[in-house]
Amino acid sequence: MANTQSSTDVDPFTAVDSLRTALDGAGIVLPSLAVDAASPSLALVDLGRVRADVALRLAAVLQRGAAA
Repeated sequence: MANTQSSTDVDPFTAVDSLRTALDGAGIVLPSLAVDAASPSLALVDLGRVRADVALRLAAVLQRGAAA
């Protein structure tokens, strides 16, 4: 699935909400997930740090999605 939007066309707050909702559906919480306020012109999303077990669960969900 190709994404044709440039990074500056995407509202980072919308992206964070969308990602948080998708992660919730998979039972995954990224506690530090937030918009990076230090670089507003870049529209960066800070994924933060997670425990190793959460990283493995996230990887498994992504791998299942990629295989579908």
